[in-house]
Amino acid sequence: MKKRFIWLGLSFIIVVAMMLASCTTTTSSTTTATQATNTTAPVVTTTKTTVPTSLGPTTTSVTTTTVSGNWWSKLGTPQYGGIITERYNANPASFDPFQGEGFVTVQELYLSRLFADQWTLDPAQWDYSKVSWRPDQVTGGDLAKSWEFSDPTTFVVHLRQGMHWQNIAPANGREVVADDIVYNHNRLYGLGGMPGSPTQMTNSAYKKLISVTATDKYTVVFKWTIPNPTFILSTLEATGGAAVDMVCPDAVKQWGDVTDWHHAIGSGPFILQDFVSGSSATLVKNNDYFGYDDRYPQNKLPYVDGIKILVIPDDSTALAALRTGKIDLMGNLSATQANDLKKTNPELVNSPTPFASTPSVDPKYGVKPFSDINVRIAMQKAIDLKTIAANYYAGQASADPSTLTSNDMGMGWGYPYSGWAQSLKDSYAYDPVAAKKLLADAGYPNGFKTDIVFDSSGDSGLIQIVQSYFAAVGITMDIKPLDAASWITYVQVGHNQDQLSMKNSGYVGITFDVDRQLQRFLGPTNTPMFNDPVFNDLYAQSLAATSVDTYKAVFAKANQYVAEQHYIICLVKPMVNNFCQPWLKGFMAQDNAGQGASGGRLNGFYGARFWIDQKVKSAAGH
Repeated sequence: MKKRFIWLGLSFIIVVAMMLASCTTTTSSTTTATQATNTTAPVVTTTKTTVPTSLGPTTTSVTTTTVSGNWWSKLGTPQYGGIITERYNANPASFDPFQGEGFVTVQELYLSRLFADQWTLDPAQWDYSKVSWRPDQVTGGDLAKSWEFSDPTTFVVHLRQGMHWQNIAPANGREVVADDIVYNHNRLYGLGGMPGSPTQMTNSAYKKLISVTATDKYTVVFKWTIPNPTFILSTLEATGGAAVDMVCPDAVKQWGDVTDWHHAIGSGPFILQDFVSGSSATLVKNNDYFGYDDRYPQNKLPYVDGIKILVIPDDSTALAALRTGKIDLMGNLSATQANDLKKTNPELVNSPTPFASTPSVDPKYGVKPFSDINVRIAMQKAIDLKTIAANYYAGQASADPSTLTSNDMGMGWGYPYSGWAQSLKDSYAYDPVAAKKLLADAGYPNGFKTDIVFDSSGDSGLIQIVQSYFAAVGITMDIKPLDAASWITYVQVGHNQDQLSMKNSGYVGITFDVDRQLQRFLGPTNTPMFNDPVFNDLYAQSLAATSVDTYKAVFAKANQYVAEQHYIICLVKPMVNNFCQPWLKGFMAQDNAGQGASGGRLNGFYGARFWIDQKVKSAAGH
């Protein structure tokens, strides 16, 4: 079958999820980066509530000592200098998180957040590239130096000292203090007498936040209505939203907002120097940035002199730029695009990462015939997931069905297919004969007619395959396509579908934070209108959990319940392909990349830590 596959969503991906040795080979070259003589990776635990993160020394010195014995030693010797050029597929509407997400890829480069990733964490312990959520024990500090719970509903964050807003009026390089963190949260979420942002006040997680106060210059106290520690930290860490990026209060007070890029002042590793609407954003190195490389604590960040963002809406134009070395990385590419690149540019480094969710066919909850679980199981068993994965996705997909959570979730948070009971696995196995019997037993011996409201920006080839599998067991499904905006209005907002629906991202196999996974099945406001009292009670139990272990236990029950109830018809979880130039260095499956993670989130954290091997780049003629 000829493959026709369209990836939508974030077309720009900062491609740093590479586990390929070809991109991490050490190259002998001159470097001015300082290296420490001994750095060890942290031990991952399940009981951490306070995580100190080193700010590094106040001065640097040059040494040529080669670090050995750490997992990152194979990545080569960091170098200073050069420009990383990235692609983004859309023009920004705003540079202010108050107005919404805006141009998050750029915002992340000049703003800072409380939390980030652990740069020294071995990918074998937790692979940031596969899951956008960060559990408690793998969360690292950015503006935050350490944190703890003083009681179950009180979360205390201690800021680093010596951090400064960029030396731009009206901030003029003043120190970042606790009052700045308080101001940002009050401004966005309507606390402390402030009205709140219309785009952020709908955030259900932050509705559980009571207050944010500064008890001294470097201490911020968050009071919550719930005692769940994982929920609280996940909300504040949130890789899924730009609202966690701290804007400069001085700029907001002077100009009213920071929608205009000229008012962009942050504390991040880069300074927004120029922006041309519909064309590009230029960011230069912030020499006053507070960060040091945790792998090489003598090395002040960032390594590169700047980052250039090119606005390129058209994929073919972006691919041409990647082929000719005009951009350094590109992600979210289909198997067909990846295979073409491998032929024309074998020097490019490819790293496939899992899609952020598993595509699914979603019956409207409680509507006949789908209210009968036997009908839902029959529809599932009518689809040959293994053949779709092998043929349609050319082997770049997992044929294992997913429940609420992605099979890639680790550290006891997931509910991987490998651990399912055999009887549950059997209910997902391809068996058209059994599917027909289930339909007959449910009162549909000749099948039935139905329709599906389909988001036409999604994978039209896949839905046609599903249509043919259904037809083979007597289910005639009419496909009703709508453009993406109309689909959202008709289905997601209006719930006007009366049978089935499908969009470009599925309802299971999710990689983002646990609470948002649970909310997708929390009734009755979700897209398919799920409203199961058993599941709703499990969600209430999750919020009341007072420990990580209790939360995990409730989450496991929710995962199992979703799998057993066959709420949706699960398809296969595809991979997306991410490519980078061979001269981009410093990473190994530790990032925020891929559609399976968070797109441009943490762009500044990783952009400050990547480096360019100038010898390799020069040898390639660039």
